[in-house]
Amino acid sequence: MKDLAWGIAATGVIAGKVGAVIAAEPGMRVAAVGSRDLGRARAMASALGAESAHGSYAELCADPGVDVVYVATPHAQHLEVAEAAIAAGKAVLCEKPLAASVADAERMVRLAREAGVFLMEAMWTRFNPLIQRVAADPRFGEIRSVQASFGFKAPYDPAHRLWAPELGGGALLDLGIYPFGLAQLLLGMPSRLHVTGSLAPSGVDAEAGGVLVYPGGRRALVECSLLGSYANDARVVGTGMRAHIKAPFWAPEQVVLSGPSMETEELVLDPADNGYAGELREVRDAIAEGRTESAIMPLDESLAMMGLLADAREQLS
Repeated sequence: MKDLAWGIAATGVIAGKVGAVIAAEPGMRVAAVGSRDLGRARAMASALGAESAHGSYAELCADPGVDVVYVATPHAQHLEVAEAAIAAGKAVLCEKPLAASVADAERMVRLAREAGVFLMEAMWTRFNPLIQRVAADPRFGEIRSVQASFGFKAPYDPAHRLWAPELGGGALLDLGIYPFGLAQLLLGMPSRLHVTGSLAPSGVDAEAGGVLVYPGGRRALVECSLLGSYANDARVVGTGMRAHIKAPFWAPEQVVLSGPSMETEELVLDPADNGYAGELREVRDAIAEGRTESAIMPLDESLAMMGLLADAREQLS
């Protein structure tokens, strides 16, 4: 089987990190890089050993040498790039959040399903082996509580993607998706959501804290902020065991398991099996098997998360 040829849409930090993992993975290669700045595309293509560089995302998506497009643009451009890739019959791995709005996400999913083209949100937390072990360990019994935070102080700049509404800015889409996403993975979708927080002068959400309520009194306490530094770890409590997922909990390298009837157990990540590699391997395997969706990161769960974050943002208005 020939190497899976990737096209990378964008040249930012995350694009470079994921591109480097693609280049190092057996059976994969970076074939092309696309950007609105051809010079930047050429520079990243050279660094990653790609044969082609394109001065537009449309050209990248039309490149016959590309099998999969990895979308690493700002949130507000996800739909534009994914739509072009799907129309060209390319599989799509799209950075989180799937889109800047529920409507955009729904359109992406509908187009991919109608075309029979693979689409997956690049939520690397779900592909981290330590998170997967926590989610699958029966020793937790019934999980009763999840607590997670992600916050750092970001200098206010209304033109920066974190603060600009036209770029899909705000703490919830950029940071909140991780603590909300951990709760979704371990507890499912809540029956009720209560959120408080504040807005930035530009109108985007600057911080948010929420209680996700589940049947039987189970709950998740989640926080995200662009105004202050948080612990950025997570704690999971079950009827049989608890876990401390060390910071950064969305890409942990260490998890400590403990409980009243067990010795403390420490799980340590193999650096070769980070979440980036896991999501790339899932795309490769899905394409080889003829699947158009991932069972690890299903599109319906991506859509549900977009709706949940939209509900949270609405409560801050």
